[in-house]
Amino acid sequence: MTAAPGTPGGLDAPAVPGPPSTGSDPVDVLTFGETMLAAQLPGPLAVGAEARTTIAGAESNVAIGLARLGHRAAWAGLVGDDEPGRLVLRTLRAEGVDTTWAGVRSEAPTGGLLRERRVADLVRVHYWRSHSAASLLTPAHLAPALDAGARVLHLTGITAALGVGPLRAVHEAAAHAHTHGWTVALDVNHRQRLWTDGEAGRALLPLLPYVTVLIASDDELPVVTHTLGERPEGEERAVAALLDAGVREVVVKRGGEGAALRDRDGSQHTVPALRVPVRDTVGAGDAFCAGYLSGLLDHLPPGERLARANTLGAFAVASDGDWEGLPRRDELPLLAAAPGTTIR
Repeated sequence: MTAAPGTPGGLDAPAVPGPPSTGSDPVDVLTFGETMLAAQLPGPLAVGAEARTTIAGAESNVAIGLARLGHRAAWAGLVGDDEPGRLVLRTLRAEGVDTTWAGVRSEAPTGGLLRERRVADLVRVHYWRSHSAASLLTPAHLAPALDAGARVLHLTGITAALGVGPLRAVHEAAAHAHTHGWTVALDVNHRQRLWTDGEAGRALLPLLPYVTVLIASDDELPVVTHTLGERPEGEERAVAALLDAGVREVVVKRGGEGAALRDRDGSQHTVPALRVPVRDTVGAGDAFCAGYLSGLLDHLPPGERLARANTLGAFAVASDGDWEGLPRRDELPLLAAAPGTTIR
């Protein structure tokens, strides 16, 4: 599956899949990673707040967001042979996500997290993911999904941080997708509890020649660029360094200030964020990625891709949960309604 970089994948380049294992056309987006059992508390854990159980994971959040917008999204991660794992797969299937290539491992459990609303809109997340089923992911597990083909491969830095096997799977998937002309999207999605800035930068550096679209928050750019030459400082120089390293376009998330895009052809775009009441910021970055990839799949121009990404991010911020409030396609205009509007 691996190949040296050099064959340019393009945003408009069609996927060239191998024989589909299910007899169907390739999916629009293939992603993989860790999805966990999530216990969400409306207040601090210390006072014994009652929890709501659901699932959470960056890659599956993106897959759900895309599926709700009518795209064919597949999630090819691993879960344990346990009730949390069954909840993960059941929820993804109910949301229209293809789990054909997801796997179940009996020797390791499904990971878990607990999210507490500590004070105001400040949220604290605790993880139990060491030695989880997702950490057992290898390129061999992922091979059937890659052979089936996709238009877009969505990767995150989280999966790369889960262990040696997942990191190899990320690298080989990126090389395979690039060679076959897919769009390769990398969300840096840095998690300091999983690895250091230096470890992340060194691991993600070899991916850059394969990446079509790199998505990062403004504070994540130094993580992925500090290994590039003279350690470029400032957003503009960091983005230029990434483009020089082979990335075709860089999308920068600026939170409440909106988002920006710059590509290798010199095109630059900036779109402001939508103003919405903040209920829950967790999952907003994943929603943003889903919106941006949806815009790519719909062949929207850059500014409109950013606008759709901002719209999905706003839905996430204004709703409780990582993915529960994400819109269907006919709901995309809802945030343009006046506050307090009732739709009858």
